[in-house]
Amino acid sequence: MTKPSKPQLKALRQRRRQLMRQMGRGSIAILAAQKVCTRNRDVEHPYRQSSDFLYLTGFAEPEAVAVLIPGRPQGEYILFCRARDAEKETWHGRRAGQRGAVEDYGADDSFPIDDLDEILPGLMEERQRVYACLGLDTGFDQRLMGWVNQLREKIRIGVHPPHEFVSLEYLLHEMRLMKSDLEIELMRQAAQITTQAHIRAMQVCQPGMLEYAIEAELLHEFRRHGAHPAYPSIVGGGANGCILHYHENDAELRDGDLLLIDAGCEVAGYASDITRTFPVNGRFSSVQRDLYECVLSAQEAAIAQVKPGNHWDDPHTAAVRALTKGLIELGLLKGRLNNLIKRGAYRSYYMHRTGHWLGLDVHDVGDYKIEDQWRVFEPGMVLTVEPGIYIPASHKDAPKPFHNIGIRIEDDVRVTASGHEVLTAGCPKTVSEIEALIYSR
Repeated sequence: MTKPSKPQLKALRQRRRQLMRQMGRGSIAILAAQKVCTRNRDVEHPYRQSSDFLYLTGFAEPEAVAVLIPGRPQGEYILFCRARDAEKETWHGRRAGQRGAVEDYGADDSFPIDDLDEILPGLMEERQRVYACLGLDTGFDQRLMGWVNQLREKIRIGVHPPHEFVSLEYLLHEMRLMKSDLEIELMRQAAQITTQAHIRAMQVCQPGMLEYAIEAELLHEFRRHGAHPAYPSIVGGGANGCILHYHENDAELRDGDLLLIDAGCEVAGYASDITRTFPVNGRFSSVQRDLYECVLSAQEAAIAQVKPGNHWDDPHTAAVRALTKGLIELGLLKGRLNNLIKRGAYRSYYMHRTGHWLGLDVHDVGDYKIEDQWRVFEPGMVLTVEPGIYIPASHKDAPKPFHNIGIRIEDDVRVTASGHEVLTAGCPKTVSEIEALIYSR
C-alpha cells in the first residue's frame, strides 16, 4: 500500500479542514471505507477504496471508519482501522495500524476498528448534526442508527444525542468536482499512461488477432507504469464497436473493419478515459474516413465550447449540430438541419450524451444542473468529450456500406481560467496521425 507523499498529506488536511468549516461546530461526519466484495466462494475482487473515503483520508485499507469532529480539542480527525496483527499480515499483507494511521496518514488519533461500537457513540454525544453517506451500505446505516438510539436511551441522565442527519455527499461532492493542481497532475499522469497504451494497441494491431490480445497490451502498459484499469476496457472490432458497453472482448479482428477501444487507467485513484477508433489493417476506407471525419469534427466543435462561463450542455449542443450536419452531407439524414435537430433525428446514430465529469470516479460526482439550469463551467472541472456514430447492420435507414461501423472519439478536458486543456492531447486521433503511426510499426 503506497503511503501519501508530503504534498498529498497536506492536500488531505486542507480538504478535511474545508469540509469541517462547511459542516460547522456541533457536527460530526462519519464515513465508512468500501467493503470487501466476494468474487466467488473464498476469492475476493481486487480491493478498491471508496472514492469519498480516499479523497478525505488517502487510506486504502478496508475495515476502516473516518470521523471528523470540528472543534474537538483532543483532535478533529479520528481514524478507526485494523490493528497490527503479525499472523494476519503474513497471510494478507501489511497494515498501517494505529501508529501508521497517525504518522503516515495524518490522523489526530486512531483506534482499532474492533472498538468502534464502544467508542463512537461517545464521540457523537453533544453533536447536533451527523453528516453521513446514507443508503450506500444498509448494514452500516443500521449500526449508525443503533449508536444514535443508544444515546437516546440516555436522555434522562442528561445525554444529548444528535437530532439531525445531513447528506455528506452534498458538501463532499461539490468539493470533489473542483480539482486542485495536485489532482490535475495525477490526472495528467493517468492520461499519459493511457495515451501510451492506446498507441501501443495501434502499433500491434493486425487482422486475425483477437480482441483480448489487444486488451492484454493495454493492461501491460497500465501495470508496467504502476497504474490500474479505471474500468473494464472496451475492445470492439467491427459490429462490436456499435455496442456502447461491449465487454466480451473475444472476437477475431477482421481485415477491413474498424476497432473501437475505450480504455483508461487510474493513478492514485484518479482516472483517465480515452476512446480511439482506427482501422485494423491501418487504412481507412472512404466510407470509414467520411464517418470518422464527421465524428472528429463534432468532437472539435464540442471541445471548443469547454470554457468558463459556458454551460454543461453547450459541448453537447455543438456536437449534435456538427454530427447532424455531417449525417446530412453523407446522405444518412434528409431534411433541414434545425428541424432534424429539433426532432432528434440524429439519435438513431448517436444515442448518448457528449461527456461526463471525470476524477476519482470515471463517471465522477458533481451535479450537471443547478436549480434546473445547466451548470456553468468553472476552472478546475474536468470532463470527457466523446461524440460518436454507431450504425449496426440492423439499422434500416443506412445503406449497406455503412453497416457495422462504430466510431467514438473521447478525450479528457480540463476547464482552465482562459479556456481548456486537453489532458489527452498526446493520443493520435486525426486520420493522418493514425495511419502514419500504424504504418510506422
